[in-house]
Amino acid sequence: MSVQGPFKVSCGEVFPHGLGVVGEVTSLDDFDKSSKENRVQARDKESGLPVWQVEVLDFDPQAREKTFRVKIAAAVQPVPPAAVEGAPVRPVILENLTVTPYIKDGPRPKIGYSLRCTGLAAPGRAARQSSSSAA
Repeated sequence: MSVQGPFKVSCGEVFPHGLGVVGEVTSLDDFDKSSKENRVQARDKESGLPVWQVEVLDFDPQAREKTFRVKIAAAVQPVPPAAVEGAPVRPVILENLTVTPYIKDGPRPKIGYSLRCTGLAAPGRAARQSSSSAA
């Protein structure tokens, strides 16, 4: 059996301790179509939607890698959840998360993972929306 393409997973499966937004949501440049004078935003290959990116922090104290860049395919720039008083980062759920494994080149090649989603939600809001849509 050959598995092609990304794996659909829930945010809680990949980040059981949760995660938080640590940067701003920015557009992702299409490096093949962009020039120094003219930046062109990347488009998702499947949906054709513009691609955005955001840096997130894994709350798992045992995580080997703490921060990840997540690509977001969305028609408009996603807005991270509101800040939580007293917290240095904004907790977030990545909606419709997919993980794509790939080989990282180098002297000691290893498996890397590309993370993509379609939106950002506050943890409580995402859980309420999932349970109300299942009813």
